[in-house]
Amino acid sequence: MKKFTLLLYAIAFACGGLTGQTHENATPVKIMTLGVFHFGFPNLDAVKTDEKDKISVLDEPFQAEISAISKSISDFKPTIIAVELTPDQQPVIDSLYALYRAGKFTPGKNEIFQLGFRTAKQLDLQTIYCVNDWGRHYDYISEVFRDSTRAARLDAYYLNSPDSVFAIPGASKKIAGIIHELIRLNQPDQIKERLSVYLLNPFKYEEEPGDFTGVDFETGRWFNRNLRIFRNIQRIPHNAEDRMLLIIGREHLNLLNLFFDVSKEFELVSPLPYLEKAGMETGRSAPR
Repeated sequence: MKKFTLLLYAIAFACGGLTGQTHENATPVKIMTLGVFHFGFPNLDAVKTDEKDKISVLDEPFQAEISAISKSISDFKPTIIAVELTPDQQPVIDSLYALYRAGKFTPGKNEIFQLGFRTAKQLDLQTIYCVNDWGRHYDYISEVFRDSTRAARLDAYYLNSPDSVFAIPGASKKIAGIIHELIRLNQPDQIKERLSVYLLNPFKYEEEPGDFTGVDFETGRWFNRNLRIFRNIQRIPHNAEDRMLLIIGREHLNLLNLFFDVSKEFELVSPLPYLEKAGMETGRSAPR
């Protein structure tokens, strides 16, 4: 049996490696990553939006802006649209999207409805794919969460450290225009800067000097989570002719764009030209 296994490895190596050969010869699938703020302002992320700074995307001029964005990114001609929901929610999204296509569902504020459903219907797509994941922690990090004293120390460090995300000036502010905001969030320098935050706090937190509590916490909370999202996108049935659109919270681009950029399977496409076109058509590319 051992000799047989070695023979298979030798054949694969001589042929250039079956998996490597497939990826190197395959045409990468174009994928546009559209980073967004959460249109419904659920305040589930680290930085919260004050009530006075929230907008209603169901009102004008924001509905006109969303319509222009949807129309513009449709020019990319995506054949697959993926959104920030976990795969276990796929049956619910399938049902709601079917109702929406039939004119029997009025979409709420969520960007999945406002941009995902709207764009998919314009393109007559049958399915919207759910690709989110929440990551997996090491067992001992889970133990930290179960111990109220240890969890409180981590929270205090997270909230009060001078390099905390909460210390960023102007982190919560009122959005003047959706198009302008999305253009800002999808700038490469903005995306790069946001990754730097994840290497500061709580990344540097230590329960005992020299341990890796903060590193291991972020490994599960952020790095593992985005690797799993990437894997879920790989799992979507696709071929070289497909074009993917991923609509996801802007923070995720700081890792996902890196993964797509170096991947042999995907070709990363910027949404900026499409957002700028929407801005020119509406006159809303700059704040008012």
